[in-house]
Amino acid sequence: MISIRFILVVALLGFDATAMGQDSAKSAGREAIAGQSSTADRLRSTLEHLCETIGERNMTKPKKIVEAVAYLEKSFETMGYKIERQTFEVSEVKCHNLIAEIKGKDNPAEIVLIGAHYDSARGTPGANDNGTGVAALLEIARQMQGKQFSRTIRFVSFANEEPPYFQRDGQMGSWVYAKACRANKDNLKVVLSLETMGYFTDEPNSQKYPPLLAAMYPSTGNFIGIVSDIKSRPLLIEVATRLKKNCKVDVQSASLPGDLQGVGWSDHWSFWQEGYAGVMVTDTALFRYPHYHEPTDTVDKIEFVRYAQVVDGLAKTISEFADGEK
Repeated sequence: MISIRFILVVALLGFDATAMGQDSAKSAGREAIAGQSSTADRLRSTLEHLCETIGERNMTKPKKIVEAVAYLEKSFETMGYKIERQTFEVSEVKCHNLIAEIKGKDNPAEIVLIGAHYDSARGTPGANDNGTGVAALLEIARQMQGKQFSRTIRFVSFANEEPPYFQRDGQMGSWVYAKACRANKDNLKVVLSLETMGYFTDEPNSQKYPPLLAAMYPSTGNFIGIVSDIKSRPLLIEVATRLKKNCKVDVQSASLPGDLQGVGWSDHWSFWQEGYAGVMVTDTALFRYPHYHEPTDTVDKIEFVRYAQVVDGLAKTISEFADGEK
């Protein structure tokens, strides 16, 4: 059993007290900045296609999964990327992780990996979970296209993150992929999991936490979170420090025991199992979002201004890592 004192100490290590004094991003987020506006438009367009044109995307609706895979492949290929499929079978059904990359110029063996799962939970169109992660992945890839970096940047769209495949060996797409990375001895310098990241609110007391953490973090759900286990703390610090510089939205970070509720609830968990450091970028999902895993997880719930600001900040942060600034 984890002691109360241990959890409090670890949480404080990841806590930026100065962020408590930052103004709400609401007023700043309403500024009409052309670059952010176009980012928001593209994110909305992607989400509308994934969650309205296609809709619920999981193994109970195999035709929808085929549509989602085709849409993602076409989106990357239209941007000039070559797509590699990693195919595996679950209950005799073929599942696909989709990989695109920009080969590094100076240190191509050093890899910055950004991933997001494209399936949705059963019974939901999955706008926030995890349409926002997939749309962010595509937008970051768009902002990187045609550029050269010192390190390789790898974009991975994962199958089967949602139950009943979550944390199941041979069935969860990101774990299948992480195992292949370990077998290939891939040098993953950075692993970012983009997970449920588009809901922001300025309502008081809108943010909840696992036990014992509420006293140390904001009670209003208008920030973006960076979360990791203890072993990934050095990477978490690097990501959070850079994102705070590059993003207009408040950034809160926490390095916590990996088995604490919510800490390992995405694809970064799979890379921990294979000995890699990994962090999750999230709006904290069920600790803030009232439509988590519900039929009401629809596009109209997304706050596109702040969501776009986070995505633009991530693109700058990933560029820094890819240029070897770590």
